[in-house]
Amino acid sequence: MDLEKLCADVCTAVRATGGFIREERKTFSQSKVEYKGLNDLVSYVDKNAEQKIVKELSRLLPSSGFITEENTNNTRGEEFNWIIDPLDGTTNFVHGVPCYCISVALMKNDRLVIGVVYEVNLDECFYAFENGGAWLNGKRISVTEIASLEKSLLATGFPYSDYHRMKPYMEVFDYLMYNTHGLRRLGSAAADLAYVACGRFEGFYEYGLNAWDVAGGALIVKEAGGTVTDFSGEENYLFGKEIIATNKNIFNEFIEVVKSKFGNT
Repeated sequence: MDLEKLCADVCTAVRATGGFIREERKTFSQSKVEYKGLNDLVSYVDKNAEQKIVKELSRLLPSSGFITEENTNNTRGEEFNWIIDPLDGTTNFVHGVPCYCISVALMKNDRLVIGVVYEVNLDECFYAFENGGAWLNGKRISVTEIASLEKSLLATGFPYSDYHRMKPYMEVFDYLMYNTHGLRRLGSAAADLAYVACGRFEGFYEYGLNAWDVAGGALIVKEAGGTVTDFSGEENYLFGKEIIATNKNIFNEFIEVVKSKFGNT
């Protein structure tokens, strides 16, 4: 399989769907919002965008299965599975805040081999394929060389329905607020990860996320030279609902802070 060509084709499909999202935002009304759960918003835009992506990816790789947020198609493939978030940052989209992404990843067995994150508003397409490096609109990207939390800018995401780990989360937040250049909350984990990959942030952490939120961005960070783990420093970040992504130089310092606060929670 030519991963480079397939990745390019995925980028084309994602950009086309991004155009649909951009156009729909011009006339979007909050009256069209539905709720899947507590503070968990969805609209016809998410659903239609996912249908468009699934249709095109099915054409590109007919034998593949899908893990999708809006359940357009969740039939698992034997070897290949696409992991799709058609609109990561739906709350931003609904409120007209210009930061939301399409995130697509291809998993071969249990290994990510393609990752694409398209930030719709800035027309920024971040992408990576296994052993091919990480890219932004055709230019190679990499994580930073910053070597300490003290000189780092970090990103996080606030829980919107799962609050049972808020105490250690806020303890980490408090520590980082005092001991870094600051923290940012964009409202899209896919964007957070892409920004780590291209050096805008040194690190990102969040709990309560699903595979479709992080799969595309995680591979891009890794191919950009970064480190991605769960809160224990292990590999269960895709389905374990917790993730740390950093440049390699601050990873040890950063994860020790997270471990010291979260412990076994």
